[in-house]
Amino acid sequence: MGMITISKEEYEHLKKIEELDRELLEDIAHGIKDILSGKVKEV
Repeated sequence: MGMITISKEEYEHLKKIEELDRELLEDIAHGIKDILSGKVKEV
């Protein structure tokens, strides 16, 4: 695997995006779990 160099600002930006993506995926997983367990009512 090769190596690249990026600015500190870009690195920090990518880390924030990674954290937001992880949170979003966790929320989606919890939502699916709620749907499958019947905790969500149809509106």
